[in-house]
Amino acid sequence: MQKEVLKSANDNAKTEFSPEEDKFSHVRTSSRRWIIAHLLAGPNKFIIVIIFFGTIISSLLGSGLMVLIGTAIDEFSVGDSSNMLSYAIFFFIFAVGSPLLNLLMSLTRENLAQRIERDTRQEFYVSLLGKSQSFHESQRIGDIMARATNDVRMLNFMVSPGLSLLFESFMRLVIPIIFVAIFYPIDLLATPLIFIVLFIITLRGYTRQLDPVANRLRAEFGQMNAVLNETLSGIEVVKGSTTEEYELNRYFINAKGYRDAFVDQGRIMARYIPLLLIGLAITASLGHGIILYIDGKMTVGAIISYVGLMSTLRFPTFISIWVFALIRLAISGADRLLDIMTKESEIDENLEGIEQKIAGKVVFENVSFTYPGSDKNVLNKIDIMVAPGQTVAIVGTTGSGKTTVTKFLSRLYDPNEGRILIDDIDVRDWKLDSLRSQISYIEQDTFLFSDKISENISFGRTSEIEEIQRVAREAQADEFIEQLPQKYDSEVGERGVQLSGGQRQRIAIARAFLTDPRILILDDSTSAIDSDTEDKIQKAMRRILYGRTTFLITHRLSQIRWADLILVMKKGQIIAKGSHENLLKTSEEYRKIFVKRFNLDEKSLLEEVN
Repeated sequence: MQKEVLKSANDNAKTEFSPEEDKFSHVRTSSRRWIIAHLLAGPNKFIIVIIFFGTIISSLLGSGLMVLIGTAIDEFSVGDSSNMLSYAIFFFIFAVGSPLLNLLMSLTRENLAQRIERDTRQEFYVSLLGKSQSFHESQRIGDIMARATNDVRMLNFMVSPGLSLLFESFMRLVIPIIFVAIFYPIDLLATPLIFIVLFIITLRGYTRQLDPVANRLRAEFGQMNAVLNETLSGIEVVKGSTTEEYELNRYFINAKGYRDAFVDQGRIMARYIPLLLIGLAITASLGHGIILYIDGKMTVGAIISYVGLMSTLRFPTFISIWVFALIRLAISGADRLLDIMTKESEIDENLEGIEQKIAGKVVFENVSFTYPGSDKNVLNKIDIMVAPGQTVAIVGTTGSGKTTVTKFLSRLYDPNEGRILIDDIDVRDWKLDSLRSQISYIEQDTFLFSDKISENISFGRTSEIEEIQRVAREAQADEFIEQLPQKYDSEVGERGVQLSGGQRQRIAIARAFLTDPRILILDDSTSAIDSDTEDKIQKAMRRILYGRTTFLITHRLSQIRWADLILVMKKGQIIAKGSHENLLKTSEEYRKIFVKRFNLDEKSLLEEVN
């Protein structure tokens, strides 16, 4: 049943990851439809019903109090005080009941707003996890963070106080007019009705002017956040190259753009005509009431009640100036969230795909690839055949496509032409989770999470501390870990900044050992490790790699020599393949690598294998 649900979700949009039923995929065509779907999801609809009736009752009590005051004044003015106690009781009930209900509605709507924020943030995060590698490589992290935090937060503000106050304003606009129609001469409806018509017309113009400014505000905030994130992420480069002044100016330009958008919004709000109209409407209603009083059609108490009811229109008039701004900003934020969520991944998780243990046979058949957004081939007609358990070393100049080749194995990318087979099965026919769980990838630029060392080694798995310590010893990481004050409970800091490059690489190697992968990819994974430590790691790796298919991207002669197969790459093509000895004899490009890198004599290299 769970598979059917997930497949249904996956059919709506390609994704690499969908852990649960996607209830909102069908409404992501419109930000308004998406917001309404969240508002009515699950128990939210019952909360809305409570807010609906609570707001109506509160508005009735507020308007009823105005009518009651006028009636009481008329009775007291003629000397009738027989109902004084009754009026006092009703005054108390009406005057206290309305704010108490408002307090209850505030608590209820805040609960609803927090639920909306929680659910939309989770939905957005799940969507990000389901995007492909190429998608994330094309995004600015700061802008994504702005969407995940500030844009989602705007949806909270839209509900509370935005939509809640909008509905309350509507009730406080309609109910007083209904009371005027019921309790007072019908002539008095002219002023409030004219006001409402003018109010709606000016409000439409106001919201129309707000739309582009709200979109600009959200975009400028994302841009400003992106610059901030890039600067802080690359602070070492900024400090090292003394470009603080340049980064300051760059950030100031974006901050100025954000400020200017707010200033433009302020100008629009400052020209909000309904604030002037309500003053004129109240003045006109008082004058109209006085005329009817002179004609004997109204009492003093009725005039006071009528003007009091008209005064309650101040609330919806005043509150609308920023409620509509909040709602417009939230819709703009929702548009930005949906812009990310509706982008399809190039790779789907293939929930109905093959799940089995990988033996390790790898075949590349005529594989060509171009990165999204580029028209230049990174790989061109690659053919490789690797037997299970073999170790393959890939060498070549920078930009020759070495790393790209290995990214096809776990389907970080799919080729534009050709296919990749693992155990004679196209990688696209494997269930993505099964495929990736059996492949480990260790890069030169090792990423560690801001967590304990033990958690980084056992990342994503529940492991006993003894098992963690065993793989740490095999990766030669145990030596420096034991010297730390808290040992395996030591925090490594964001991206592992508290550790050296070599220490981070050893933790990554230990993590790979713990996963017990069927295919292991090492992308210059020992580049930051000294020779003595590397020798110890190599011995452990030879034991660990026995029976596993391994791809080594390296220029270390000690690693290349014991590879079963060496691939020499240049400009996206394999120009030579074979053993170390064979390539030294037959490939000039292969010999050049060692001549340039190790300052070795080409003649001596040839003599080595003769």
